[in-house]
Formats: sequence, C-alpha cells, structure tokens
Amino acid sequence: MSRVGKAPISIPDGVQVDVTNNLVTATGPKGTLAYQVDPRLIVKMENGTLEVQRPNDDKIVRSLHGLTRTLVNNVVEGVSKGFEKKLEIIGVGFRAEMKGTHLLLSLGYSHQIIVAPPEGITLATEGNNIVVVRGNSKELVGQIAAKIRSLRKPEPYKGKGVRYLGETVRKKAGKTAA
Repeated sequence: MSRVGKAPISIPDGVQVDVTNNLVTATGPKGTLAYQVDPRLIVKMENGTLEVQRPNDDKIVRSLHGLTRTLVNNVVEGVSKGFEKKLEIIGVGFRAEMKGTHLLLSLGYSHQIIVAPPEGITLATEGNNIVVVRGNSKELVGQIAAKIRSLRKPEPYKGKGVRYLGETVRKKAGKTAA
C-alpha cells in the first residue's frame, strides 16, 4: 500500500470540495481549481476529508495512487493557501522591476525582457533582485518560475544569472595563470 496514497486529505475551513464522476473541484479564498482523477481510482469524501482509494493492485494503479493523492492535495492547498516561488537575480547590472502587471528584466542582453504573467499568476519584486511568483496552481507557478530562470541560467564560473532563492550553484575554478 502506498504510504502517500493512503494518507487522508484534510479539507481546511473555507474550502468547498465537490467530487462528481472522478472530477474533484475545490473552491476557496484563492479561487477554483479542478482535477480529473483517473477512472481506475476512487475518490471518496467522508467527514471533512478526502481519500483516494485503489480497487486492485495492478502496477499502473499502484503507481497512480500516490501521485493522484498528491495532485488532489495540491488542488485543495492551492485554493486555501496558494503557492509561491522566489527567484534571485545575481550579477552586476542585472535587475527586475514591475511595469504594471508585467515583469521587466535586465539580464545583460542588448534588450530588456518583458514577462507577461498568465491568468491566475501574479508576479512581484522585492527590491531589485528578488522576483516572487504567486498563484493557486502549483504546476503553473513552477512552470513560470522555470521559464524566468531559463532566460539566464546561473553560470558556473561567476555564478551570475537567475536562480531559485536558496539554490546553490557549484562554481568551477576557471583558468590559472602560468
């Protein structure tokens, strides 16, 4: 039995969850999210908790069990608390600023890069070198943060570039003078 899959999902106060035809829909203070559960699994709601159950022990059903429970939990957590990722910009002259809802990045290129957030995502800056990506969908927050990071990945010699806050970049020695 999957340790992750058998754990019940508690529903916090202020969150409304509806399960119909394996479609889990959660509505809370941060919006509404839905997740279509694989038809080989069963989602039951009892006493303010959600449980993902599997009817048999087929290999594919076992592998979907824990994954589905985690994804349903992310939907419930997203509409109640939301998710955020912070990115750090390191380098001389590298900075980020907000222009309305759009993010304006100066990353050492000949031009500035404008990042427009999709629906459900908000971008913010803390100072000149911290970018905060917030939203209710964990997948979308991670995807947008990865897209911003890919604009100038941290390089291994000086460590310049965009990285996740707290990410460590292993530096290489570089050339030595003869």
